[in-house]
Amino acid sequence: MRRGQGRTLLKDLYDLNPVESVKVSRNSHGQPIGSEARLLVGYLGIISQNANMLPINYESWHHMPDSNKNQALNNIKERFALEVSDDYIKKALGKKWRDHKSTLKKLYFTKDICLEEKLRNVQPGMMRTVNELE
Repeated sequence: MRRGQGRTLLKDLYDLNPVESVKVSRNSHGQPIGSEARLLVGYLGIISQNANMLPINYESWHHMPDSNKNQALNNIKERFALEVSDDYIKKALGKKWRDHKSTLKKLYFTKDICLEEKLRNVQPGMMRTVNELE
């Protein structure tokens, strides 16, 4: 199994003064460019894994309520001054969300292990049982 690079922390982004934001430029096709684009993509990956903002219990990105997508978009706009369209950001966020959901399914859903074992493998910050939903 291929190992990733590990968690993206983006410490510099979180250390920014609240009135500052990262300006992301775009090319003629409307795609983000430059080192700031790399920072944006990393942040999209973090947001896409936020189970409170973008839960994985929806069958597809199209079934995700617009309120959740807009909340994520607003969160991104708080940190980035975007020249890129909102639609582009939502599309990229949807791709990251699907990739994250797929990874979780590969790790936990298809394995033939008991519920207790699955609950021991829950990542920090995610709900462990149905009771925690109530």
